[in-house]
Amino acid sequence: MYALVDANSFYASAEKVFDPAIRQRPVVVLTNNDGCICALCEYAKQLGIKKFGPYYKVKKLLAQHNAVIRSSNYELYDYLSNKMMQVVGRYAPNQHIYSIDECFLFFDRWRPAEDWHTYATRIQQDVWQQLRLPVGVGIGPTPTLAKVASFAGKKLGDKSGIAVLDSAAACKHVLAQMDVQDVWGIGKRIAVRLRNQGINDAWQLAQFDPKTLRKQFSVEVERTVRELNGIACIQWDEERAKKQQIYSTRAFGKPVTSAQFLRESLCWHAEKVAEKLRRQQSKTKLLTLFTHANPFADTEQYHKAVQHRFSQPTNDTRALVQAASSASDTLYKANIKLHKCGVGAIEIVDTEQEQGDMFAELSHNPKLMQCMDAINSRYGSQTIGAAAKGIHPEWGMKREYLSPQYTTNWQHLPKVVC
Repeated sequence: MYALVDANSFYASAEKVFDPAIRQRPVVVLTNNDGCICALCEYAKQLGIKKFGPYYKVKKLLAQHNAVIRSSNYELYDYLSNKMMQVVGRYAPNQHIYSIDECFLFFDRWRPAEDWHTYATRIQQDVWQQLRLPVGVGIGPTPTLAKVASFAGKKLGDKSGIAVLDSAAACKHVLAQMDVQDVWGIGKRIAVRLRNQGINDAWQLAQFDPKTLRKQFSVEVERTVRELNGIACIQWDEERAKKQQIYSTRAFGKPVTSAQFLRESLCWHAEKVAEKLRRQQSKTKLLTLFTHANPFADTEQYHKAVQHRFSQPTNDTRALVQAASSASDTLYKANIKLHKCGVGAIEIVDTEQEQGDMFAELSHNPKLMQCMDAINSRYGSQTIGAAAKGIHPEWGMKREYLSPQYTTNWQHLPKVVC
């Protein structure tokens, strides 16, 4: 059996953990630069607000209902995600962390002393007791059916967040009520084609010949159908393919006209790219760097990109930051209101497969990079890094509604009144 443990409206729920006063109020979390809505708690959903809509369009409505607005607090979310995975991971022999707010548990042949529903409830209650995060738990004989059970726990029946599909009858009952588009692995485009063949719900999909669907669509769709029929096809030990390109880009919090701010921002993105390269044990031979004005603004348009080739593949932060700093002089143009910039590694090689050059000047120090990564992992992102990116950058992401960083900043420790 498999279980999917999924946090409810994770970003919005995380904002309520250290602030009990807002737990009964609508909470909305905004995307980068406070542009759109990326998460809503249940109270906010009841107001008819939709995810990914522009914030300015519902600003008055939210104010009328005394809603709480928050900018994305990624440091807080990352901390609570790690804690949640630690708590949940104790309940099964194997755990696969699927995303920041959900993970799969694989029980193999192990069975709890109590029934599955009671066990799922215990997981849910433990996470709430320790972290004050609401989670749902769906249990089924395959990962896809565990996803289906998670859907049932939130959308069907008593909506307690708990559902167990441990029989053919239970599976059929839920699948017949589930739109084919809601099935894990079936998106909007595939759903349209399936409906053209008379497949409207998950039960109809489960009854279709998987080999035929493989010919018409892909092996992934075939796997989905087999999983809906109780045949586990997804293997967590399958190694994910490494990214062939790695980018770090972001719009400025406000238009930038300063050469210094552009340089700092490019160095910040270069540092992020270096971290991502090391995380997947890769190096880059070629770096692309760009900046541009806002294409939708009534201002002078500008777009420019440059490339930097390294003599040897590297993932050393210092090498990438130096390249970004040099490129900033070429990219900058006076009196242009810059809207966005970014850095990308576009020729990536595996660290174990790179071809060395005994005459080339070394541009990396693995032990130093390991030390930096270890410090940032233990004490929080950006604890140590390149000074070239600035200390308190004025070009940084706009986060006017940012909640305190309770878990990563000593100045923001919550106060307890006894």
